[in-house]
Amino acid sequence: MELYIIVVAAVVAFFLVVAIFNRYRRCPSDKILVIYGTSATKGSAKCVHGGGTFVWPIIQDYAYMSLTPISIDANLTNALSRQNIRVDVPCRFTVGISTEPDYMQAAAERLLGQTPQQIQELARDILFGQLRLVIATMSIEELNSDRDKFLEAISTNVEVELKKIGLRLINVNVTDIKDESGYIEALGREAAAKAINEAKVRVAEQDKIGEIGKAEAVRETRVRTAEANAQAVKGENEAKVEIANSEAYRREKEAEAARKANAAEKVQQAKALEEAYAAEQLAETARAERERATETANVIVQQEIEKQRLIIAAEAEAEQKRAIARGEADAVFAKMEAEAKGLFEILTRQAQGYDKMVQAAGGDATAAYSLLLLEKLPELVKTQVEAIKGISIDKVTVWDSGQGGADGKSSTAGFLSGLMKSIPPLSDLFEQAGLSLPEYLAKRKAEADADGEAGEVKE
Repeated sequence: MELYIIVVAAVVAFFLVVAIFNRYRRCPSDKILVIYGTSATKGSAKCVHGGGTFVWPIIQDYAYMSLTPISIDANLTNALSRQNIRVDVPCRFTVGISTEPDYMQAAAERLLGQTPQQIQELARDILFGQLRLVIATMSIEELNSDRDKFLEAISTNVEVELKKIGLRLINVNVTDIKDESGYIEALGREAAAKAINEAKVRVAEQDKIGEIGKAEAVRETRVRTAEANAQAVKGENEAKVEIANSEAYRREKEAEAARKANAAEKVQQAKALEEAYAAEQLAETARAERERATETANVIVQQEIEKQRLIIAAEAEAEQKRAIARGEADAVFAKMEAEAKGLFEILTRQAQGYDKMVQAAGGDATAAYSLLLLEKLPELVKTQVEAIKGISIDKVTVWDSGQGGADGKSSTAGFLSGLMKSIPPLSDLFEQAGLSLPEYLAKRKAEADADGEAGEVKE
């Protein structure tokens, strides 16, 4: 519980400090900070410029007033002068809030919250009234010729009235003053004519003085010229003597300086060479040591590196060969194992087929073998046909006289019979295969053989 109270108190204190710091207000250099409400100073408000102050919450508030100058056009027309002549006086005033305590207090009481336009209108009314008052106390001549007096009178009267609202007159600029009767224009023409006449008199007087002065100047010029020429010749001679003396002295000093410079230069060159030789000796010694150490390090390090490289390369090559040998052995073993398995499967299937064929032949292996051979008989006959199929016989010419031979056959028939006998007999194929022809085929073969032998005996 106590910890909770401490935390709450710390949070409240933190926010209180933040709130206090947030109520500290700083005033820019181009503004006035006005604090109103309950104020410890005299007056209805406290004004601060160029600093800062603390503003109490709830009981105090603040606002800013700008110190930016305000330009006001006060083109006064038909103002009555002391001579009862109405004049137009175009003026431009520049006013602004002053930073003096009295001015700031008055401005805070009368201008706080006003816009620049409202302040300008208020100041313009005051300026118009005071400007009319000043013009009424002065004559046309004073207004036209004595502008300093006119501006001083305006500043004196306007400053007093502007101070009441906290403003100060910064500048006033009065342009051309005009009147409706042309009095100022007439004064201008009179002054111009007077000035022209006075100028003509002064010009004539100056011409006379100029001619007299010119004659005197010519005489004085001739006298002074002669004197100046004499003095010039004398001065030239004296100057030549001085130049010669100065030149001799300069050459003497230059020779002395050159001698000292050459001697100092040779001494410095000798010292520089001595220091350079010593430095070169040290540098060569250090370089020899460095090169010796570098060469030793390079040879030893390179040999050590080459040794390690050869060892690593030999181990890598041996490991590679062992891996290749293991891979090849595994491949050969896998291939032979696969071939053995395939051959075993083929033989097993063939044995199973032969077993079933023997069973189908009633257990007679010879009959089963005959059946198997009969199944292959078309392929055997095809093989016999293929034996003569490739023989290229372009042309066969048989001269047959039409007379039969001893066996009663013609020459053509004998040729064809001999050609057919050149094909291996079917019984020979069976015998080569370890079989015998069926009984009816064997009987036919025996009869054919007997006929053949009989024919040979007859021959």
